[in-house]
Order: sequence, then C-alpha cells, then structure tokens
Amino acid sequence: MTLADLGWNDAFEEQFKPYYKNGWKPARLIRDNKITYGALLIDKDGEIDEREVILSGKVYHDAETDADLPAVGDWVALDLAEENVIRARLPRQTCFSRKAAGRSTEEQVIATNVNTVVVVTDAGVDFNLRRMERYFAIIARSRAKAVVVLNKADLYSEKENEEAAQAIRELSPEADVLITSVKKRKGLKNLKPYFKKGQTVSFIGSSGVGKSAMVNLLLGDDWQWTDEVNEVTGKGRHTTTARELLILDRGGIIVDNPGIREVQMWTDEVTLRERFADISELSLNCRFDNCKHGSDAGCAIRAAVEEGALDQGRYEGYLKLDEEIEKLRRLRKKRQMTVERIQKRDYHIKHKKHLDRREMMH
Repeated sequence: MTLADLGWNDAFEEQFKPYYKNGWKPARLIRDNKITYGALLIDKDGEIDEREVILSGKVYHDAETDADLPAVGDWVALDLAEENVIRARLPRQTCFSRKAAGRSTEEQVIATNVNTVVVVTDAGVDFNLRRMERYFAIIARSRAKAVVVLNKADLYSEKENEEAAQAIRELSPEADVLITSVKKRKGLKNLKPYFKKGQTVSFIGSSGVGKSAMVNLLLGDDWQWTDEVNEVTGKGRHTTTARELLILDRGGIIVDNPGIREVQMWTDEVTLRERFADISELSLNCRFDNCKHGSDAGCAIRAAVEEGALDQGRYEGYLKLDEEIEKLRRLRKKRQMTVERIQKRDYHIKHKKHLDRREMMH
C-alpha cells in the first residue's frame, strides 16, 4: 500500500515539501469526530496506519470560516512527535460543499479531493429534476465528475427507468447516468470504472434510495446496517450518520454521506449561468438589460416558456436558484459588515485600554 492508493499525487507531493523538513507526515482525513479526526497514513512497512488526531491551535485560528478547517478527504501535515497533531492542511484540488442547512450563511464542506460525485436516486418517489439541477450546480462548482445512479430499477418498469434516465441526460449531458438494482444485483458493474487506484468517489442522495446498501456491496461486507425496505413506499432507511472515507481492497476510495434532505446552494452567479446556458442565452434577447425574468415586459425567457420552447419547471428552477444565490449574497454581505463592526469595536476597546495603561504608567 502506498500514499497513491489513498489519493496522493504529484501536486500534493510538491505542496508538502516544506513540511518534510519539520519531520511531519502526510495523512488523509477519513472521519470528523467533531473534537478529533480519524486519519490514515502509510507506515515504514507500507501498511495503513490509522490514527486519532487533533487540530493545532494555529490551524484552528488561521481558518477564517468553518469551511477552511480540515474536513473529510483533506490531506494534512501530521506531527507524530506531538501526540498526532495536525499542523497544516494542503490546498484542496476539489471541494464538494453546500450551504449549511437552515438560515445559516456558512458553507458546509461535504467532502474534499473527490474525483467523482455519485448521486443515488430512483425513477419513482425520489425522482426530482429540480433537485437534480441543484446537485449538478454544486458538483460543477466542486470540479468533480457527476454520475447519477437510478437505483431500485426492479420497482419500476423499463420504460419508467429509461424515461427518467433520459430526462437527467437532457438536464446535464456531461453527467453519466446509470440504472441499477441493488436488490437484484443488476447494473452495479457499471460503477467499476470510477473506482481506480487513488480515485475518490463520494456518494450522496436522499435517505431510502439504497445508497448505503450500494456502498455495502462495493465494500464487500455489511459495513453499515440498513433497515428492511417498506413494501408500501418502496423505501428503506439507513443509519449513515456521519461522513466517512473508506478504502476499497481492490482499489478506489468511497466517501459515504448521510442522506441529504436539503440541497441549498453554495455557488456563484458564474456557475449558475453555466448550468443554465440556454436560459442565459435567451436573456440576451430581453427588452431590458435589468430584466428580472418574472413579470417584466419584453422578457424573452418568459416568452419561450409560453411558446413551449422552454420547460416551465426548468424556468421556475432557474428563478428559484437565482433568488437563493442573491439572498445568500446579501446575507454574506450583512454578516461581513457585522464582523467588521465587531472587529472595529474590539480595536477601539483595546486601543483605549492601551492608552489607559500608558496614562497610569506616567
């Protein structure tokens, strides 16, 4: 076993050179325990060495936001001489994240240094093109490859599965779409090309779509317990409650994630325009440059919907995503103003205390 089996490459090697001088070792984080982390490194005999590690105060205080802190998938510089302390985090080659659930304006990192993101869904109750648009937007921003798996094919007709697959392909032509049935052990071999030496694959999806059962099969054992499938709803429940990076014996790395109930945007206007290039092109024909694409007169996008040239659902999804990004931008600006105000206040307090001490000394 080598570092390359864990996802190490020449770029990481180059970035790590300054840390070798301190005697620190490269390690990859596989688990976030809130207070500590689980980390993998390779020992002198070429064996995997798993350690529980802690974060140094400097790395913690240097992080401007929680998203800058080490996360599952990150490569770190580990100081083994000082009780397994993380001294630095290497720059991320990819970062799959979303806006934290709720009213927060913070970015929530799902996994880092991921090559492929597999979205598991089905052709029935979980099928939702608007949610898929959100997945595709944040995957595009992460720079990872998008793969969609329509699982539970045994519960639906061949026509239903193929129609769902075609709808997703039309939504994102660059994404790979697979049809599988974990229960019947069908179609899973098509996942094999994504699991190569050092390649990291993150699995996401709603609860009950068979994601954990699929991960169990890929791992070759019952790594996670899964509930029985409800015969009425066709759903199963799984107990993945935390992100974890898992190494496959035959090559490849899996990051399993808890079921994602909420896919809020953490992206930017550029990514949005790229995901909706067809709508952006239509907007060039709007009568007014500042057209909001709602009730404004002369809106080319709305006209395309009325003529049937643009799908109503895709149009509504675009407006909603655009609104969310604008709202997030405003919240982040407001938060930044609050932070700057607090920093300014703290500076004046410290400055006054300094002047008071000087007066007392004189």
